[in-house]
Order: sequence, then C-alpha cells, then structure tokens
Amino acid sequence: MSIDFEFRKLVMDFHQGSDLIKYCYQCSRCADNCPVTKVSADFYGTTGYNPRNNILNALLGYKDLIFTEDELIIWGCTVCDTCDEVCPQDIELTEIFTFLKNQSIEQGKGPEFIYSQAKAIFDSAKAIPSQPAIERRREQMGLPAIVIPDVNELQTLLKNIGAAKKLK
Repeated sequence: MSIDFEFRKLVMDFHQGSDLIKYCYQCSRCADNCPVTKVSADFYGTTGYNPRNNILNALLGYKDLIFTEDELIIWGCTVCDTCDEVCPQDIELTEIFTFLKNQSIEQGKGPEFIYSQAKAIFDSAKAIPSQPAIERRREQMGLPAIVIPDVNELQTLLKNIGAAKKLK
C-alpha cells in the first residue's frame, strides 16, 4: 500500500473547507449513524460500507484502498447526509464521497449498474421507461400525460459536457 500524494492533494483541495478536513479525529460518529453501514454489516460483516474508512483512506492518500474491486467501498453512500449532520468537525463527507465516485468514473471503475442507468438515460432521456399502468393511473387521476422528452436534445447536452464519452 502506497501513499498517492497527488490524490491526497486533490481530495483536500476539493473539500470546500479544506482546513477542516485535516482535523478528522476519528470519533466514528459518521459510521455509527450511517444507515448503509448498519445494513451492510449484516451482509458483509466488518467489511461493510464504512464512511470513516473512506475519509481516512482519502486523507492519507491510500488511493488503492478506495478504488478496489468492491464497489460498496465508495458506491455504498446514498448521500443521505447523515454523516455530515453528525460530524463534530463539520466535515462534508458526502461531498468527498461524490468526488471519489467521480474519480471512479474517470478511471472507468464505476459499477456496471451506474453505466447501464446512464446508458438508459442517454438512449431514452428517461431513467425509468414509461409504463402503461402508470400512464393509465395518471389518466384516471386526472393528471396530464407525461411529456415525452426530446432525446436528441439530451444526447446533444451529454455529448457537449463529455458525459457520452464515459458510457461503456
């Protein structure tokens, strides 16, 4: 295990209050209150999702421990912000986890479900395809029909921001 100082600097610079991030004193409140940690511990034991480990590994520059084969390491975060709320040092953990997820995609190491969901959005401009049952219910409730999105417009936007290149 080696320290990647450039990665460590990227993490520190990304955090808006980078002075604060240096002072995580490992109280473990983030992990103690994380709903994903509680659930994943039942399935993975001690190797379940742990926000504290992610923050410490990021701060120490242990890039190899973060971007492993186990997608749960960083993709377990649901961005519920519980860890941000309970952190006595006001570290915005979810902001750092978003950075780590973006780095994972940049490296082509994101989980397959992320790529397939992004591809579905690229192809149809919808995350979830329309279903006749939902359309019938909307009609019965007097709700307007769902507007069909302009797929070409969305694809142009995604291509212009470079997101289309990241699809597998």
